[in-house]
Amino acid sequence: MTNEAPPTRTGTETSRRRVLVLDGHPDPDPCRYGHALAAAYARGAANAGHVVHRVDLSEMDFPVLATREDWESATPCQTVQAFQTELTWAEHLVIIYPLWLGGMPARLKALFEQGFRPDFAFGGTKVTPGGGRMKGRSVRIIVTMGMPGLVFRTVFFAHSLEALKRSILALVGFGPVRDTVLGGIETRRDRDRLLERIEDMGTRAA
Repeated sequence: MTNEAPPTRTGTETSRRRVLVLDGHPDPDPCRYGHALAAAYARGAANAGHVVHRVDLSEMDFPVLATREDWESATPCQTVQAFQTELTWAEHLVIIYPLWLGGMPARLKALFEQGFRPDFAFGGTKVTPGGGRMKGRSVRIIVTMGMPGLVFRTVFFAHSLEALKRSILALVGFGPVRDTVLGGIETRRDRDRLLERIEDMGTRAA
């Protein structure tokens, strides 16, 4: 698979982007708030004229990697290959997930391990800092959690979020990588307003 950087756009084309929304909630229950957030962002982006694709983690079937040999393999399953194709296509990636035990759900981490194999992400078996092939693609991470967002950032220093940003996404070339933390999500009374905020974010592909 060829991983080419998105083309540079000029003039009126700069406002129209290829947006990939990754709904990273592993639970297929439609009542999960993360699904509503993904739908809101995608709706806003589509209404603004962006080209939107959506990938739902809860609908994906792929194995968990267990050995280095598996990780270095250039032939992942078809589900992972399809995900890699979407990553190559996108100019802007949106990742939405709930905070579980201080980090992203294990199933989402497993998808990144599968997707960012060295052959795909670096063009070979060696991981080279700064040599990632996802350059030219921006990212927005949206994380929901039960604790207040301020506590997550100041007490826990957003360790897991920073690890995702620096040790996974930036490592393979994504940038800039921005984040939105939605704390106290289980008790908030402004959920509808939050959806409006995320939908507006989608209109700007921000």
